[in-house]
Amino acid sequence: MEEDRRLEGITLKIKEMLSSMKYGSITLIVQDGKVIQLEKNEKVRIK
Repeated sequence: MEEDRRLEGITLKIKEMLSSMKYGSITLIVQDGKVIQLEKNEKVRIK
């Protein structure tokens, strides 16, 4: 139950990060089989 809520929260945060970026990457940092950190690297394209 608690793990399901935790995973749901992580999923929602990833969706938020994806919706606010056009180019880049999201990295999940895992420790002991659990996501402990999310990193967002956004790229800005200059034409």
